[in-house]
Amino acid sequence: MATVRKRRFVSIALMVAATSALASCTSYRPAPKAFSEATIQPYRVDSGDRLRLTVFDQKDLTNTYSVDQAGYIAVPLIGAVAARGRTVQELEGQVAAKLRQGYLRDPDVTIEIDRYRSIFVMGEVGQPGQYAYVPGMTVQNAIAVAGGYSPRANQANADITRKINGEVMTGRVVISDPVLAGDTIYIRERLF
Repeated sequence: MATVRKRRFVSIALMVAATSALASCTSYRPAPKAFSEATIQPYRVDSGDRLRLTVFDQKDLTNTYSVDQAGYIAVPLIGAVAARGRTVQELEGQVAAKLRQGYLRDPDVTIEIDRYRSIFVMGEVGQPGQYAYVPGMTVQNAIAVAGGYSPRANQANADITRKINGEVMTGRVVISDPVLAGDTIYIRERLF
């Protein structure tokens, strides 16, 4: 009787240990609600973006500007302008306001995204690396650009690390989910 109890205890302990080990290997985290909300929000400028700034009738100010690591663009006459976290419309207003301060009477400023910051695809794909972001891109599109799945890839879902409102979040999504500029996509290895 004591031997049967001992065996049951050992088998239960082994099952608990195996379950714990398996749970820690997968580290499953569903995508937070902010992931889907971020896909319907206006685009926010960040480091790595290249902007096409046009000031009507001002050829010397009209140019392409890159957002630097600190999140600024350097515009002639007005200097560094904070771009990180702003929408294109907010940035247009900010540049126009600075130009009104002694440079132009009523500047007409338009800004468009010339090149979005890159996405990164890692893990079980043909060619992990950095790739150009295209608006409307899904996880499946990003995997295709990165050479498709490797033979060991888990093809059901992917982990995305995304910066939302200044906070870095990671969550698991299905491959039909949209990708945002700056995302890091990780394709895990399948267990069997």
